[in-house]
Order: sequence, then structure tokens, then C-alpha cells
Amino acid sequence: MAATTTKAGKARKSRADSMLPPMTPKLAVGLTIVAIIAAFAIFVPFFVDDPNKVSDIGMTGPSAEHWLGTTQTGQDVFAQLAYACRGSLFIGLTVGVLAVALSSFFGILGAYVGGATDEAFSLLSNVMLVIPGLPLMIVIASYMPSKSSVLVAGVLALTSWAGPARVLRGYTMSVRSRDYVLAARVAGEKPWRILFVEIFPNLIPLLASQAMSAVIAAILGEAGLSYLGLGATDSYTWGTMLYYAQNGMALILGAWWWFIPPGLCIALFGAALALINFSVDEIVNPKLKAATRSQIKKWKLEEKAGKAKTDAAFTPVASVNGNVINGTKEAVAS
Repeated sequence: MAATTTKAGKARKSRADSMLPPMTPKLAVGLTIVAIIAAFAIFVPFFVDDPNKVSDIGMTGPSAEHWLGTTQTGQDVFAQLAYACRGSLFIGLTVGVLAVALSSFFGILGAYVGGATDEAFSLLSNVMLVIPGLPLMIVIASYMPSKSSVLVAGVLALTSWAGPARVLRGYTMSVRSRDYVLAARVAGEKPWRILFVEIFPNLIPLLASQAMSAVIAAILGEAGLSYLGLGATDSYTWGTMLYYAQNGMALILGAWWWFIPPGLCIALFGAALALINFSVDEIVNPKLKAATRSQIKKWKLEEKAGKAKTDAAFTPVASVNGNVINGTKEAVAS
């Protein structure tokens, strides 16, 4: 009995390990950058002044008192950046959760149920796919007089779930036809158990990848809306900082400390999530696993060596009576 329990525990541990990305340099770098930015967003706002506080030392460069200088009206840029990190991460995480929830509902559930439900969900997904995302976001945001962070996140999530839903639908249709799922159906398992125990765990790496892609798209989308003056009005974000810097002519006045920090944060956070996403892709696509890299390198070397031999075999080396003799020493009859 103990041996059976030990084997079951090892099997569960092996299955859990197979769902985690292998620790690679790019994954370590991505996790480190995300952890630093997240810690900055969580803790630093408790130790800085009010970002809206106005002073009489406008447009001054970085100093011991103001680490990232001040804006045109004397507001501390470092304090604004701390609150902007928190606001952008809140919107990004909210959009990631909502987008995954919507895409899972319309993609996984529709594909599993099938029939008219699947057709209706697919039709809705196709309709949302052909609607341009950015113009729709601009139209919706422009009709909202007071735009909170939650509202902006909802608008971004509404325009970003259709593509992932189509991917999840196709993958779910592939998984539901596998032998162990069919065996569970024949054994009389309840539909909800088959969905959450047999099918859903196979989709977790794909859902994680889509969630990170949704977070990146949400932060960029929010920055675009805020730059156009349609972003959240109740909090600072990286996009609103760029908007205020643009209105304050920071680029013309050479106030690099006002617009470079938020732009750099967007670039670093997006790059970090992309590095993590690459590692998650190694689970979704086993051919990309780090364990196979040495074998892929070996295959490439063998392919180059074989190509070199082939080229040498058919390289012209002489001519007899106007006919070419190739590297295989086969002469064409004159």
C-alpha cells in the first residue's frame, strides 16, 4: 500500500514538474525584472510624497531631493513613477485575468460542449476578431466621461479575448478526442470532472502564455489610450506619465527624466514577460525544450556536413571533350 502511494505521489510530482518551465538564463532574467518592478510598485508608493503635490521648483533635473527631477509644475517624477507602476500593473493583471476568463469560457467550454453552443461561441469570436481593436477601444473610451482603471481594463479585456479563444477552442477539440478522455466518458465520469480534471490541466501552459501576452498587450494598449488622452483619470500609469510629458513639451525642453523612465519601464516589463513567455512556450511546444537544444545543434552540424559532402560530390572538376566530369568521377559520354 505504501509503495502504491509513493508511486502515485511520484507520478503527480513528475506531472507537476513537466508543467513548469525549465530554469534557463532568459527565464531567470525575466523573473528578476518582473520581481523588481512588482516590488517597486507595491512598496515604494508608501515611502514617497503625493505625486500631485505642486512645488515652485518646476522642470529641474535629478537631484538628491528629487531623484528623477520634477515636472513643469514641480511635481516629483519619482513619486509619479512609483504610483504609475502600480496603476499599470493593476490594469495589466486585471486585463490578463479577464481575458483568460473570457477566452476560456468561449473557447474551452464551447469546444467541449459542441453543437449549437460551439457554433454560437465561434460566431461571436469571429465577429470580435474582425472588429479593429484600437478603434473600438478609442470609441468606447471616448464615450465614457469618467474613466476609472477598472473601466479601462474592462475595455481592453473586451477587445483582447477573441484571438486566444480561437486557439483554446482548437486545442480543446484536439484534447477531447484523446484516448484517456474517451475512456473517462466510457467509464461514466461526470462532464464537469472530465473538463476540469482530464482536459483543463493540459491547457494550463497555454493559458499562462496567453495571460502574459494579454498583460503585455494591455499595458501597451493602455499606454496608447492614455497618450491620446483617453486613459484612466483616477490613477497614474506609465501611459498617463507619457501623456503629461508630451503636453508639457518635455521632449522639446530636453526634460529626459520625465518621459524616459516610464518608457523604459514599459520596454523592460514587456521584454521580461516576453522572456518568460518564451520559456512557457517550451512546454506548449516540446520541440523547443532546452533539453533538446544540444540535439538540435548536433542535427544542424550533421546537416551542414552532409550538405558540404553533397556539394563536393557534384562540384565540376574537369572537362573531357567539352563534357563536364563531376566530383563523383562520372563522365558524360561524348
